[in-house]
Amino acid sequence: MRRSRGLTAALVLSLAGAGTGIGLVLMPQASAITPPVAFTADELPTWQPNGIVWAMAQANGTVFAGGTFSAVRPPEGAAGAEQDAVNFVALDAATGNPTSCKLAFTIGDGSATVRALVVSKDKKTLYAAGSFGAVNGTPVSSLAAIDIASCTPKASFHPSFPATVRALAVTDDTLYAGGDFNTVDGQTRERFAAVDASTGALKPFVANVDEPGRAVEVTPDGKNVLLGGDFFTVNNSNSHALAVVNATTGAVTKTYSNIPSNSVVKDISTDDTGFYTGHEGSGGGVFDGRIGLRLSDFTEKWRDRCLGATQYVLPYEGVLYSSSHAHDCSTELEFPDGKRNFLLAQPTNHEGAAPAPVDGFVRGPGKLGWHPTANDGLGEGIGPRVMSVAEKNDVKYMWVGGEFTLINGKAQQGLTRFASTGDVGAPTTPVASASSVKPGEAQVRWRTSYDADDSKLTYRIYRNGSATPAATVTASSLEWERPQASWNDTTVKAGQSYTYRVTATDAAGNTSALSATTSVTVPTSVQSYPNQVRTDGADLYWRYDDAVSPYVADSSVSGNRSGIQVNAPALKQSPGAVSGSTAMGFNGTSQQVHSDRRQSVGNTFTIETWFKTNTTRGGKLVGFGNNTTRNSGSHDRHIYMTNTGRLVFGVYNGSARTVSTGLFETYNDNKWHHVVGTQGPGGITLYVDGQNKGTLNATSNTTYAGYWHVGGDNLSGWPTRPTSNFFAGQIDETAVYPSALTQAQVKNHFDLAKAPTDTVSAVKTTEDTYINQGAPSTAYGTSTSLAVRGSGSLYESYLRFNLPAAPAGQVLKSASLQIKTTTQTGAGTADTVKVVPVSGTWTGAGTTFNTKPTLGTTPLGSITGVPDGSAVHNVELDTTALSAVLGSSYSLGLTSTGTDPLWIWSAEATAAEGTPQLVLTFGAK
Repeated sequence: MRRSRGLTAALVLSLAGAGTGIGLVLMPQASAITPPVAFTADELPTWQPNGIVWAMAQANGTVFAGGTFSAVRPPEGAAGAEQDAVNFVALDAATGNPTSCKLAFTIGDGSATVRALVVSKDKKTLYAAGSFGAVNGTPVSSLAAIDIASCTPKASFHPSFPATVRALAVTDDTLYAGGDFNTVDGQTRERFAAVDASTGALKPFVANVDEPGRAVEVTPDGKNVLLGGDFFTVNNSNSHALAVVNATTGAVTKTYSNIPSNSVVKDISTDDTGFYTGHEGSGGGVFDGRIGLRLSDFTEKWRDRCLGATQYVLPYEGVLYSSSHAHDCSTELEFPDGKRNFLLAQPTNHEGAAPAPVDGFVRGPGKLGWHPTANDGLGEGIGPRVMSVAEKNDVKYMWVGGEFTLINGKAQQGLTRFASTGDVGAPTTPVASASSVKPGEAQVRWRTSYDADDSKLTYRIYRNGSATPAATVTASSLEWERPQASWNDTTVKAGQSYTYRVTATDAAGNTSALSATTSVTVPTSVQSYPNQVRTDGADLYWRYDDAVSPYVADSSVSGNRSGIQVNAPALKQSPGAVSGSTAMGFNGTSQQVHSDRRQSVGNTFTIETWFKTNTTRGGKLVGFGNNTTRNSGSHDRHIYMTNTGRLVFGVYNGSARTVSTGLFETYNDNKWHHVVGTQGPGGITLYVDGQNKGTLNATSNTTYAGYWHVGGDNLSGWPTRPTSNFFAGQIDETAVYPSALTQAQVKNHFDLAKAPTDTVSAVKTTEDTYINQGAPSTAYGTSTSLAVRGSGSLYESYLRFNLPAAPAGQVLKSASLQIKTTTQTGAGTADTVKVVPVSGTWTGAGTTFNTKPTLGTTPLGSITGVPDGSAVHNVELDTTALSAVLGSSYSLGLTSTGTDPLWIWSAEATAAEGTPQLVLTFGAK
């Protein structure tokens, strides 16, 4: 029996700095890993066998491993010679090295194997079971008792099991066994039996089953025994795979009929929160997951139906750790069929309200952030098979054994371990972006990072290169669910440009690298189209302004439904459907984007996108499906194009219900088009370019959990199916709403996309320099820094820009000079620095204090009190004065009357964001 303590958790909204946090976030606890997980995911050096580990147990800081192997060797790359270890090895829990205890489990004919190990309650005796005839030459019959102190088999303990014993459980006076046998000591005991823990004498316990026994466990009160295996009857009572019997007599206490016939129980564990079963099966309708049952009446409290052959379950401190090769947790609203996940953790009980029943079963507790990786390995290719927790020197160790040959991508066979301290793995680096659709607000967002043992991470947002974070936000993520997190910067000014970088830190203080720099210019007026999409309630809004793979930012107000690019679609395609935004290009064969979070969609929704194509192979524009990178088995809520360029929108409610454009209404003309599909109480409606193209009385659809797809996914079985599932062309401004937009709203969106919007130009210096009164003949045109000071020793800086002309029909609405202070001590200034026109001629190579140009007397702008520390700063400039010189080469000077110098990067510096630049915003007159 494995004891467990209860769970603790805290739900805290964390926010620091100016701006607003978006959504509910979870604050990490003050520990090295995210509670209630008790172990890091960082593997420790451990000796390894040359075969398979089937069984583990521990006592007094020593871990015992049994299986089918003949030797153990040092960890990869470590010194030391291989040692003989005949199907058994004892290892120090803290070092992973073999101890002096050497036992050889052998058999006369065939191959011996150890399949079960358990330690007595007083920690003095180790019981071993499997298929063997001797231990260190002492005759036994598939079951042995070992004195732990002397590491010798007890010759007096000699029950006779004529076939393989696969499972053991022990109380103070009784040892229970399960396996393939039909007799014990010549008396009928079919697959389960009990013997005296001291003498090995057969006990009157009878629990006969018709197929092999694979698991046995005793309830904490010692009154009942839990049986697991392949069987269909227990003492002639129908009960498949699982049963509860009286601990003394074997009389049936409870039977079970709700485990599929093609599934078996591989392991049973119990603690004071309940008892837990691990299952394996094959064929359709298989149950491969875990069940949590109550100790009070042995009824089911939850069922986790992940597919992937669960081999072992271990409740420890409120968490159920399991070994399997789980590859499909769709029923649990987690990862779809795909990658194998070998080691998982989840609470033993649901926190808060239990999830709604699914097919008559309560869904299992969600997975926690503990996720070491393994591989299929040897033998049956199962991966991990058994687990055990040992403690030594106040450190707890999770040991794992099985068939694997890799742990966390590194060579390690059969045995590995993880500690309760020493977390050294940093989170992955966030991928950040920023956008702004109205004055006074910029949305900074990032795909949450992944950390194998910390699901709750702290993110720090750095603005304009500052070393001090502008905000701190915490958010949760798992490997298969990394939702976007975001923060609204509400201190930004219209017409100015800002840069942001983000880091992720785990509870142990391990910090990722800074994200790549992302920049945004705040508009001087509301951007009509994106603002209306947000106002109308989109809860997914992909604008495709992304500059890096594989992240697609969500620009919705909630900002947590980011996307993942598959097979590298083309980024930053210009011009997009909406002025000021870019599009994404898809190749029509393999590229798509899918949402990053699994969700369910009701009977009321809207999907909207813009597209441009000349394809004659059709393809999916937008749709919903139950997988990510694989073809979805369940798929509907599509908008797709036929080979001839017609558009189809439909849902599935037992049959495909669709609306399509007319026979001669085709849209593969290589022009931008707007398409919207809605479903609500009035049925489904298709809109194209603001016009209603048809309505159908289909008010329901199939309920399943899945992902939004853009650019491709399965279209099998749908009317007028195109040649390709994938769309070839450009897509822009995709949005999903939890409501059905009205025709007026759809037409408004179409019209707003044509409305003029502001354009922004970032103009870098073509030449810059400064002069120094203390070195009056020196030219500083190649210096990486520029200086400004009014007295003591005069410094002035000069910047030259090639200004663009205003776009047709637009005027200059705002202008700012963007500079970045250097990293040297005291680079900031307490004085006022003015930006003035330069009226004289100058060159970087030839300008000195003695030949300096004349500065204008009317300032274009100024900045006061620039703090120390390398950071970007904006100086708002007079738009009237600059409007008069648009389309020309223009010079600015930086001057001061104070004594405290300002040091900034020049165009020659390699510092990120360091080059001085003008940010010019043009808009309608």
